Amino acid sequence: MVSFNKNRCKGCALCVDACPKNIIQLAKDEMNEKGFHPAVCIDQSACISCAFCAMVCPDVVITVKK
Repeated sequence: MVSFNKNRCKGCALCVDACPKNIIQLAKDEMNEKGFHPAVCIDQSACISCAFCAMVCPDVVITVKK
């Protein structure tokens, strides 16, 4: 399971590229308080908890739980 601190996300999309299951996207219809489109997981059941997304996040906004 992966979760995001959406208000700290700057929408850099590094996590999108790092996800081997391609289940992370930038929210097109949502903006955070800083005006960025935050990252979201589109299918929690497909998450393998590899934490690649969390490792590449420069702002430490991603939490991965098994």
